[in-house]
Amino acid sequence: MALWKDPAQKDSLLMETGRTEQSLTPVVPIRRPMERSENKQSVIASGVTIAGKIEGEGDVRIEGRFEGDVNVQGDLIIEPGAHISGEIRAKTVTIGGEVEGNISAAAQVRLLESGQLIGDLKAPSLTVAAGSRMRGKVEFGWDERENGKFEIKKVDGKAGNGSML
Repeated sequence: MALWKDPAQKDSLLMETGRTEQSLTPVVPIRRPMERSENKQSVIASGVTIAGKIEGEGDVRIEGRFEGDVNVQGDLIIEPGAHISGEIRAKTVTIGGEVEGNISAAAQVRLLESGQLIGDLKAPSLTVAAGSRMRGKVEFGWDERENGKFEIKKVDGKAGNGSML
């Protein structure tokens, strides 16, 4: 049995096709299971403030305010206007908003034009846009295995050229 909002529409269709009402069957959409995305993303929306801790494997996008530590194996995106206060560990970190705390990224940190970081940063790769601001210590470009291989030798009581061991 078909349901019609406008009976005149039904009568018009029956006359055009020459069919009877019993021969009309409603179209039922086929439901498919939700496709799973390999990169799951959690969002803290604009206007929302959350205090606590974020841990997980997926990606996180912050558009609001978050107070606490973030430890994710995926990407962390801090949108312009967003604010995070806490320690951050992620695969890649993109900063468009404000961050107060230290960042340790496994792959890359991107400091966008609107981004501001107050804290230390450690990552294999760093991209800094003109207009961004940062206050803290930065360490990038070093492989974990290379840490400690660089030594500054003193020559006659003065610091000499560094050499790789």
